[in-house]
Amino acid sequence: VKDIHLQGGTILVADRGNPPEEDMAQALKSKGVCQLFVLGGDGTHRGALATHEAMKQLQWECAVVGIPKTIDNDIALLDKTFGFETACTEAVRAIDTAYVEATCNANCIGLVKLMGRHCGYLTMMSTLAARHVDVCLLPEMDISLERVLDHLVHLLNSQGYAVLVVAEGCGDTLIKGSGEKDAGGNKKLADVGLWLKDAIASHFKTLLLPMTIKYVDPTYMVRAIPANASDSIYCS
Repeated sequence: VKDIHLQGGTILVADRGNPPEEDMAQALKSKGVCQLFVLGGDGTHRGALATHEAMKQLQWECAVVGIPKTIDNDIALLDKTFGFETACTEAVRAIDTAYVEATCNANCIGLVKLMGRHCGYLTMMSTLAARHVDVCLLPEMDISLERVLDHLVHLLNSQGYAVLVVAEGCGDTLIKGSGEKDAGGNKKLADVGLWLKDAIASHFKTLLLPMTIKYVDPTYMVRAIPANASDSIYCS
């Protein structure tokens, strides 16, 4: 593992609910593991707690230590979680791409959807870092779609382009998902990026205004990368 810091992601090939916490508890007991360090966000730590409870059922004493690592930077009592600055840097690249596309085409909107299920911090800070975003939509906001659409019309009429960045968590505020949950207990969100793209296109079509949309969705590209210098120093 000497070069593991040069990689992104995990080498364990594990995700939410896979394998079940009972199986992990049994494996830890069979290997004689008495200290488990868990790195991740809220879903990972829910799994760590469930695994700890499963080990108690097996009467196996094992200390479980949770280490916050999330690109959302939404862990209470912490100023910053490692992984956030790396993700923010990569997210700015996506915003820059949308800006270039929007400004190189007539009457064009660059639309970017960024990760952030319940917290818009990554989207907000990436927007501030990029410095050329016209509209930023967060799940914490009370959003009027009508006013957003009207403002986009104003932007295209006044400057000829617009850049809009939306957090994926708006897939549970602007619109509602199916209510289903994944293996980790998280609600499956509706795809707000594609929904917003269609809503914008429909609005401009109704007004008979010419417009094109360049849609950028980096999804896991913002987190499946090696840590940048700041994060590497922070977690060393």
